[in-house]
Amino acid sequence: MTLTFPPSSPPQSPPDSGSRYASFGATLTAFTLTAILVSGQLYVVIPLLHDMAAGWGTQAGGLTWLVTAFGIGYGVGFLVFGPLSDRYGRRRVLLLGLPLAALTTALVAVSPSPEAALALRAVQGVAVATFPPAAMAYLGERLEPRRRVVAIAAVTGAFLASAVLLQVAAQLLVAAIGWRGLFALSAAGLVAATLAVRAVLLPDRPREGGGSVLSAYRPVPGLLFHRVLGLRYLATVMLMIGFVAVYTGLQIYGVSSPAELLALRAAGLPSIVLVPLLMPWLARVRMTTRAVAFLTVGALALAAVGLTGTSVLVLLLALYVAAIAGGLPSLNESISAGAGPARGTALALFSFALAVGGSVGPQVAAAFGGFTPLMYGLAAGMALAALAVLLSAAGTRRTAPSAGK
Repeated sequence: MTLTFPPSSPPQSPPDSGSRYASFGATLTAFTLTAILVSGQLYVVIPLLHDMAAGWGTQAGGLTWLVTAFGIGYGVGFLVFGPLSDRYGRRRVLLLGLPLAALTTALVAVSPSPEAALALRAVQGVAVATFPPAAMAYLGERLEPRRRVVAIAAVTGAFLASAVLLQVAAQLLVAAIGWRGLFALSAAGLVAATLAVRAVLLPDRPREGGGSVLSAYRPVPGLLFHRVLGLRYLATVMLMIGFVAVYTGLQIYGVSSPAELLALRAAGLPSIVLVPLLMPWLARVRMTTRAVAFLTVGALALAAVGLTGTSVLVLLLALYVAAIAGGLPSLNESISAGAGPARGTALALFSFALAVGGSVGPQVAAAFGGFTPLMYGLAAGMALAALAVLLSAAGTRRTAPSAGK
């Protein structure tokens, strides 16, 4: 199935009060901090697995499904709320979803058993999923065009940074407040995030068109199976599988001591901060070229980890995270550029691809049975992702130029 999209230039605002741009600094601050907290709910469980297992008298390996359950709910939520944000407005979806995210996170904190926690984590994932697609679409529409690349890179970097920050925070705080206290603290943070986001959001613009609620979902099949965008979604899934599997592998295979593990988790933070700062210069490079380059670097970094073991793991992990931090916003841009007026739905599918990769990642890590073979397998996956983006760029040249760059 193919689609013909209109040109991917930034949409022009109507000449009314809704045409003014949002405050860059305030919006970026609120959205970045919220992105860390929201996306971090996927990863926060990883350092808590042993404590949760001890409390419930079960095995930590089986509790990796708490990550997967959240990821499944997260993915379903993207498919539900992304199209709804196209139809009903970004502000409305965000201010509905963030309070629900706070409530469901608080419920996880009081879950009485692994089975209850599994169900509640899935529901939490659905609620939390209201934020990423609506927020990314809002940035692409309501910020000044010259600032959008930086903002999208920064918020995408925040989604990645959450994997490090929430794991580090959980590892440091679990002894003092327990895993239940960490979820309660996250719920309080989501309440604060709701207030901050509400303060910076502009009113929704009038939305065109009528029809039923189901009509909001009509673009989904065409976007998902489009010959260009579909390959980029596949690359996104592969990239995220690797990112989550690396950190899960570090945890479950006992590669390092707790202190060394803390350092390894923190090793990626400088890369996550630096790459968005470089985006004004990197943006001059064609977005698909950027994506292929970053994915290739990531594949080489993982292969090098397999060859060298843990001797230079900190440096190679920092390089790998830099590749992810550059590759994800480049994929985001290329998908957004090809989606035309269905930007919210396309970015919901992008977020869905992230959730699929994030939920499958722990199972992939466990399936390899060892850290070194895992690194080689993930390197091959990153290479395949680079190839998919390369093929998508060739597909763009064969089809209409509006399918993305």
